[in-house]
Amino acid sequence: MISSRDFFGSECKFVAGAASPEQLPGNYGVPEIAFVGRSNVGKSSLINAVVGKRDCARVSKTPGRTRQINFFLLGNKILLADLPGYGYAAISKQMRKSWDLLMDSYIRRRQNLRRAFLLLDSRHGPKAGDEEIMDMLDDCAVPYQIILTKIDKISSAAPVAAEIEAAISLRGAALPHVIPSSAEKNLGIQEIRGEIMGFLKN
Repeated sequence: MISSRDFFGSECKFVAGAASPEQLPGNYGVPEIAFVGRSNVGKSSLINAVVGKRDCARVSKTPGRTRQINFFLLGNKILLADLPGYGYAAISKQMRKSWDLLMDSYIRRRQNLRRAFLLLDSRHGPKAGDEEIMDMLDDCAVPYQIILTKIDKISSAAPVAAEIEAAISLRGAALPHVIPSSAEKNLGIQEIRGEIMGFLKN
């Protein structure tokens, strides 16, 4: 079995982008993991920290910049999907509708989707859009795990994590454990990597 250090030191390459359901690629014959969250939650920064590359997922300071699902093949063994951020107000109704359709189609159609990491800003907790995504994942029976981001910006992540764990305890597809993280301070990264390693084929 490959070690975590060797696996996350392997190549992470962009393989496809999908701006519409028709553009969604095949499954590459490997387990797939999705990263989903609101705009400006720190999703791309976290992906880069997890894969150990500064420029794997594009980091933008402009919310709503990512308008497609970006797929990255990690070590030829895991497919990572970086989903467009949601909840950004300054976009057209048509754009929001197309994003919603893409998100819904992706979650319902991906046969190799093994887990979704739902990122929540530790300073704000879940909002309406986050609840909608959780409802969708529950409805589709896609296991998801909540990752708190930017915990270096708050005094303690423990009370926030405990509150969210209690709130999701009755949700059918939610994993019970919340992972506090900070891409900037490299906190929680090893734990997230450990979760991903669990999907590697022997």
